[in-house]
Amino acid sequence: MTMTILSTKLYIPTPRANVINRQRLFDRLNEGKSRKVILVCAPAGSGKTTLVSCWLRNRTEHAAWVSLDESDDDPARFLLYLIAAIRTIAPSVGDRLLKLLQTPQPPPPELIISNLLNEITGISSPFFLVLDDYQFIASNSLINDAMKLLIEHMPEQLQLVLITREEPRLPTAKLRARNQLTDIRAADLSFTVVETSHYLKRSMELTLSEEHISYLQQLTEGWISGLQLAALTLRGQKEPGLAVQAFTGSHPFVLDYLAEEVLQRLPDLIQQFLLYTSILDRFCSSLCDALLRSEDSRSAGGAAYANANSQETLTYLERSNLFLVSLDNERCWYRYHHLFSDLLRKRLRQSSAFLHADGERLVVDLHLRASEWFEQHGLEMEAFQHAIAAKDTNRAARLVEGNGMPLLFRGAAAPVLEWLKALPKKELDARPSLRLLYASGQLMRGEISNLEAGLQAAETVLEGCEMDERTRDLLGHAAAIRAALAVSRHQAEVIIAESQRALELLRPNNLAVRVSTIWAQGYAYQLQGERDRAGRAYSEALALSQQLGHTVIEMMAMLGIGYIQEAGNQLYQAAETYRRLSLLAGDSPLPASCEAYLGLARVTYEWNDLPSAEQHGQRAVLLAKQLGQMDQAAAALLFLARLKLATKETDDAAVILAEADDLARQLNHVIQLRHIAEVRVSILLQQRNVAAAAHLAREHHLLCSQARVWLAHGDPDAALALLEPLLEQAEAKRLEDERLKVMVIQAAALEMHGQFEAALEQLSYALALGESGGMLRVFLDEGMPIWYLLQRATTKGIMPEYTGRLLTAFKGENGVGERSKHERDEVPWHVSAHLIEPLSDRELEVLRLIAAGLSNREIGERLFLALSTVKGYNQIIFNKLQVSRRTEAVARARSLGLI
Repeated sequence: MTMTILSTKLYIPTPRANVINRQRLFDRLNEGKSRKVILVCAPAGSGKTTLVSCWLRNRTEHAAWVSLDESDDDPARFLLYLIAAIRTIAPSVGDRLLKLLQTPQPPPPELIISNLLNEITGISSPFFLVLDDYQFIASNSLINDAMKLLIEHMPEQLQLVLITREEPRLPTAKLRARNQLTDIRAADLSFTVVETSHYLKRSMELTLSEEHISYLQQLTEGWISGLQLAALTLRGQKEPGLAVQAFTGSHPFVLDYLAEEVLQRLPDLIQQFLLYTSILDRFCSSLCDALLRSEDSRSAGGAAYANANSQETLTYLERSNLFLVSLDNERCWYRYHHLFSDLLRKRLRQSSAFLHADGERLVVDLHLRASEWFEQHGLEMEAFQHAIAAKDTNRAARLVEGNGMPLLFRGAAAPVLEWLKALPKKELDARPSLRLLYASGQLMRGEISNLEAGLQAAETVLEGCEMDERTRDLLGHAAAIRAALAVSRHQAEVIIAESQRALELLRPNNLAVRVSTIWAQGYAYQLQGERDRAGRAYSEALALSQQLGHTVIEMMAMLGIGYIQEAGNQLYQAAETYRRLSLLAGDSPLPASCEAYLGLARVTYEWNDLPSAEQHGQRAVLLAKQLGQMDQAAAALLFLARLKLATKETDDAAVILAEADDLARQLNHVIQLRHIAEVRVSILLQQRNVAAAAHLAREHHLLCSQARVWLAHGDPDAALALLEPLLEQAEAKRLEDERLKVMVIQAAALEMHGQFEAALEQLSYALALGESGGMLRVFLDEGMPIWYLLQRATTKGIMPEYTGRLLTAFKGENGVGERSKHERDEVPWHVSAHLIEPLSDRELEVLRLIAAGLSNREIGERLFLALSTVKGYNQIIFNKLQVSRRTEAVARARSLGLI
């Protein structure tokens, strides 16, 4: 379920008949066509909206229009309408962004604007974006920051038009200095004597002398609303000239007098219609009927009105030029001019006691009738706002809770939380459902310091209630909130306990809460390594979220499924899931978005596509930092450190890893710290600091890393002793990625131990596990022992296509297998650490021929060396390997991975 967009807010107001052509101002606007921004800033009633709407109708360019109101003073709602307006001229723009804005946690406004700007560049034709009544949201710093970004990076085909009563908090001075601003002010909008004459004679059909026209223009200072009220007052006067002379005072004071004069001349039923409907920001005939034909209104004159027709009244008001503004081309929806609306509401408050025995009750009843009408027509947000205006907490609470999906979860978090925050503590304490919704909102905004206190307050009230279905559901909601809080802290046991309690208590049809709870369960199982259970929970959450239109949970469930696929070595399926997720999320900085890119980075790394892996990894870091999700930023940095390690950029890897470590320590992210320690061990081993690597691996109980350390020490027996139980655990828990990793390290250890057949057998098993996913790096990262084994596998015809791909990839690793005569054969770093002196190229060549079974004479013939020279090489090799015989030399060399 999503928030309904009122299409009436997106229509360009239709000018009234016989509107005055203000060519001098049109020329000003036309001159500014090459500038970024047109600013029309003047007090209410100055004709700003009429001017711009008339000008646009004479232009060939398209225009996207938003009529803003008080409810748009919320970043998500503002951006929702801004994008919806642009879609009236470019329907393909912003489809994904609209979905994201109507989720419980929309992306930051700046990121929505950045994405929107990218999509706008695809619109071929120039167009205007008009924001009318910008003063309603001008004080919102988040909206203004987003607008600054839009203005700064606005593409050429877009021109922004701001219509406002107040100076916007935007860089207008800078724009003016750069000649990027067209500025229309109150003095420019004031009617000249000539324009006043045309207006009074043609639009208002008044015949006045030039002297009287000039007097009215001076009295009102050319203010069109004052002129309109004056003309309405003068209509029907036998001697309008004499009436003009009765007007005195400056135009702000004339307004109240003229308004009273206009209203008093109208029929009682029309006055009642105007006053009753003044509580509405926009209205149609059906809505007006609901306000005026209610049974409750009959005792207050409503019975007399019951025979009238609101549509006829609206037609009369429009024909009479009574400050009615049409909001659509079909003339179904209208609003009053804001100035006139303010006056009517003031008059309603002042005169309600006269119209009804209980004046305050009348206004309350009107808001309640409006709320009921909006609810019946599926406009829950408007129904909620009128319930608040009626101070009907019960009704507002019911509307907030929604029909299966609370307003809080449908892009209305800001107004709902503002209302909840304003409620007295006594009201919240008496309504545990509101307490729980408030806690949900706090969790969404990361305001968790006093969240537990609110949950306990709600539970205290519920404990004294009858344990019926509703009470159980509310207790289940409290448990679901605790489970979600534990997710942010990666507390698997707490998540499972609270989520199980929540699912036992929640109503089966409370899908909005159940879906997030099921996802939380999946995350807990993932943390515990229970991947089958995690996968089932994620799949259930995905199906439910798609049914509900809950985009955030949909993306996070897809992310979980991708992780399970990746962990099961199903890399092609995982990549497809991550790609679909990245397309759904785009560049928006949602947690699932940056993690989708990180998932793609891991997969492409395993496929040995290191440039793509780095690109995806960098994107993940950028999105995570923009979002302020430092735990995800740490995970992405950790990946980039691993990547640098693979390309032998050890110093860069250490620098990046230090940044990841700082972030993880600030967050006390224990799991992440273990992963960081694992990469740091690899860095230390690459730097040949075996002692430090051994200490770190022991400290963090990193068994695979400890096995690699033992191999660096040249002790494959110790490594194998560690690896055997690890393999058994991985097989028992069906941890396919861990199983493959352990098997590859085992194969390397067996090769170094000289158990070549056992090593080759283990490698064969590993190849069988890795082939379906096209896995390469899990083999490449274990170095030369695997290279030697792959060569042997090739000679035995073991999976020739796959082993061939791996050997080709190995050749790309610093030219392994393709060294020129000027290059020294790469000796694994862990070998050099345990030799008295490294073997030279020629010594390695002799050693390999010894291992091949050639005699000293055959070696001399092969290498064109004298027999005595060959024997000299033998002695040097024996000394460096610290052995005394050929067979010992070969065994020692094999254990070190030299051959």
